[in-house]
Amino acid sequence: MRTVIATPHAPKAIGPYSQAILADGWLWCSGQIALDPATAAVVSPGTDEACARAQTRRVLANLEAVLAAGGCSPRDVVRCTVYLADMGHFAAVNEEYARTFGGDAPPARATVEVRRLPKDVLVEIDCVARAPR
Repeated sequence: MRTVIATPHAPKAIGPYSQAILADGWLWCSGQIALDPATAAVVSPGTDEACARAQTRRVLANLEAVLAAGGCSPRDVVRCTVYLADMGHFAAVNEEYARTFGGDAPPARATVEVRRLPKDVLVEIDCVARAPR
């Protein structure tokens, strides 16, 4: 059984996909980018490290909203993928990421640099979480 998860506390999907799907006890969250859910505007447009930090904070807030809508929290996340427009922002993004997923058992993760992200943002993060029973 598949259940579509949607929340107004994260940006609406900008394509033919769901914010998340709950299936067989697993929450599969689509990639979140730095869009303000109220305005759909990119948060902190630009290309410098300060923009990367601000965008990462917004991405993580959006992701946390989707997780909550699916009955999960960051503690339930088992895998993330981080997409960066510039690997030069790795350290800054990593510091912000650690505020949400740090601790003694952070999720498994891959980080990749990509040529371009939607809306020309600097970071996108998706994840998979195990829904509490």
